Amino acid sequence: MDEFLDPLSLARWQFGLTTLYHFIFVPLTIGMALIVAILQTVWVRTGKEKYLRLTRLFGKIFLINFAMGVVTGIVQEFQFGMNWSNYSRFVGDIFGAPLAMEGLIAFFFEATFIGLWIFGWDKLPKKIHLLTIWFVWLGSVASAYFILAANAFMQNPVGFEINEERGRAELLDIGAVLTNPVAVTQFPHTIFAATMFAGTVMVAVAAWHLQRGQFVDEMRTTLRLGAWTNIIAFMGVGFTGHSLGMVMTETQPMKMAAAEALYDTASGADASFSVFSLGTPDGAHEIFSIRIPYLLSFLSNGTFDGSVEGIRDLQAEYTELYCGGADSLLTCPTDGQFAPIIWVTYWAFRWMIGLGALAALVSAVGLWITRKNTELPRWVWKVAIWTAPIPMLASLVGWVFTEMGRQPWIVFGVMTTENGVSPGVPGWAVLISLIVFTIVYGGLAVVEFKLITKAAKEGPPEIPRASGDDTTGEPDQQQLGTVY
Repeated sequence: MDEFLDPLSLARWQFGLTTLYHFIFVPLTIGMALIVAILQTVWVRTGKEKYLRLTRLFGKIFLINFAMGVVTGIVQEFQFGMNWSNYSRFVGDIFGAPLAMEGLIAFFFEATFIGLWIFGWDKLPKKIHLLTIWFVWLGSVASAYFILAANAFMQNPVGFEINEERGRAELLDIGAVLTNPVAVTQFPHTIFAATMFAGTVMVAVAAWHLQRGQFVDEMRTTLRLGAWTNIIAFMGVGFTGHSLGMVMTETQPMKMAAAEALYDTASGADASFSVFSLGTPDGAHEIFSIRIPYLLSFLSNGTFDGSVEGIRDLQAEYTELYCGGADSLLTCPTDGQFAPIIWVTYWAFRWMIGLGALAALVSAVGLWITRKNTELPRWVWKVAIWTAPIPMLASLVGWVFTEMGRQPWIVFGVMTTENGVSPGVPGWAVLISLIVFTIVYGGLAVVEFKLITKAAKEGPPEIPRASGDDTTGEPDQQQLGTVY
């Protein structure tokens, strides 16, 4: 019973579940804002009505998702005081700075221009109104950068010093925190992944309507734009992921070793990437694997003859570095183990790559088979529809790898996770809040799914016109201003 009510385990589960749930909405908000901005730009430049109708369709999906993301995101910051007060007290001076910037600068900037975009259809000139949605997208990516900078401090702490007198870390250089190499490489990787998700949602919406022969002109455009968006974004994910992998190897070598289940240091051909592996129950010895020689060396160092440190060598190195002397109270785990759960990091790394590649493959095949106006079997459209959540799942698994691979640290080399939990919060209190959050979030998930699917199934709305039935007339800007 004591293990079941362990405050540390429950606090980790609660933060992990609520964070992953919130992140479902984040990539779609970022990616869909870009898609809507592009569609509206094409409409302004060409005057073709179908792009205005698509702007309104995906703009509605974007707004529903944005609202739900705000609701779920508010809970995140409260948890630092609820379950992680030791962590907040110790590094809040540094970690709180980019979070404050996100709230006071990026979020309010984004929210302001969302308001102008929603209510400005009949009040702003067409090109000025177009700028507002581009500013919304800029605000969303700025918000993402500040959050990633805060997370990057946990992965690679920079720009601070420990105040021994006050027993806490204090900010020295906000520039170093904001230009953390982990944040700089993680940011484009995250944005490209978000764009992939938006692309597959477009493909799914188009496939649903094309299967029924509805809005054919608009949906063929949507299908191809979504598929190309997905493929181009996947290439961006791969390129930036390689850069992020090299930074990760430099700043958190244990995470890379765990991602490969590499127990002994290897170099050159021996530093191979295992596509699939089976090992002993403790994971320490390999029984069977399918490997690509040199690939791990390339992923880790950018060369084919580089060396990758193994778990055993790093365990010995970290034990000597972090478990010696009286000052190791915050840096030495109780069990003395510095490796994360190997099977979680190993398979999360592969699922992240595999799911992303699968989504891009479906889009590439879709572009090929829809290049001609031929009737396609029903199963083709069903595959396209069910591809929609795949990039989202890849992103979620990627965050599981990022955060679980950092363990046992809450701030790498500075504080272990077990030392960051709130000391006065009993396990039953955390369990109650975990159950409540799960129930509330489950209800919100149902509401979100129904609202978005309803908007998607309704399709591109009709455009109100200023002059009777004249289908060649200009849209009625005043009535356009009431659609949201």
